[in-house]
Amino acid sequence: MKFSPPKESQRSEVLKRQQQLKMARSAQAYVRGSTVKFYEWLETSKGKVPEGPPIWICGDCHLGNLGPVSDSKGKVEIEIRDLDQSVIGNPAHDLIRLALSLSMAARSSDLPGVTTALMLEQMMLGYSDAIRPGRGNPASPAKSGKTIRMVLKEALSRKWRHLASERIEDVRPNIPLGRKFWALSKNEHKEILRLFEAKEAKALVARLRPESKKHKVVVLDAAYWMKGCSSLGRLRYAVLLGVGNTYCLIDIKEATEAAAPRKNSGHRRNHAERLVSGARALSPYLGDRMVAARLGGRPVVIRELRPQDLKFEFDQITQKEAVEAARFLAGVVGKAHARQMDTATRKKWLKSLNSQRGKALDAPGWLWRSVVELVAAHEAAYLEHCRRYALSIG
Repeated sequence: MKFSPPKESQRSEVLKRQQQLKMARSAQAYVRGSTVKFYEWLETSKGKVPEGPPIWICGDCHLGNLGPVSDSKGKVEIEIRDLDQSVIGNPAHDLIRLALSLSMAARSSDLPGVTTALMLEQMMLGYSDAIRPGRGNPASPAKSGKTIRMVLKEALSRKWRHLASERIEDVRPNIPLGRKFWALSKNEHKEILRLFEAKEAKALVARLRPESKKHKVVVLDAAYWMKGCSSLGRLRYAVLLGVGNTYCLIDIKEATEAAAPRKNSGHRRNHAERLVSGARALSPYLGDRMVAARLGGRPVVIRELRPQDLKFEFDQITQKEAVEAARFLAGVVGKAHARQMDTATRKKWLKSLNSQRGKALDAPGWLWRSVVELVAAHEAAYLEHCRRYALSIG
């Protein structure tokens, strides 16, 4: 059956159904789409989690939000790649969220429970190495495990044609409408044209495409973008720009209030500025390609999409791969946190992190208990979600 893209007034219902379907596919997918539930658990766990220094955190540090990221000149590193929930908060929250995501990925791969224990041990080693003064870099990609090396190798080899074939299905300058891209209303089209006449968008394009100084930047095509569970209720657009003989694919995403608890009141009113500030602190390569703006009176983030930007998919992994990935990815998060701390703060945070270490498990008790409680809560919530979804389609 041919898919008929919904009109603007019908989008919300279609997005809601898509969100429910994606979250019903696996417990791991449910965790990715249930950020609010994670923070509901945190509210009931005050005093059980160490209080870290107030720094920018990802706020939603699951596996899908980590991966290869390119800077404006094409250099690639593995960084945090989604900062929608970024706030100045407790860095322990990122560790717990990552540990939960890794644990659910292991369960989805039918790995034994001992794998989770081993992953938490390696997570703490990787994170501690990155936090420790004088050792601010995570392990090199050569020691990151097969899964991560393969994704990084793919990212380094990708060109515009790969991005075009995935996002717009062709190298021709248009965005074909279908399941992913939906037609804009006349008003939306006018607002997007107006956006790229604004100083913020012009400054971003000039920084990313030096040739824009000689050639006019033209909006070749634009569409509403149905992407991920987070699209529900938010503006999300893909825009194809022409700059001389080159193309530039832009992602416009509405910035809304973060669910993650914050330690300051900064950026309370402008969530786009919060998101960009968080990106520049945690993921400089990504932050360099972003700018805050307004579209139709609503805060949005404009970001260039690059062929090298990929996310990790841990559908089926071995115990060795899971343990290696846990150490490396925790190191990536640790590096993002560490660059915001001075030497004294790193030492103090490291000491607090390593409290409650047991003799049988080389990981702090607070992290192990947090993961056990969260896995149990999310497994139960996932089954209930599946029951409600089955009833809704039955």
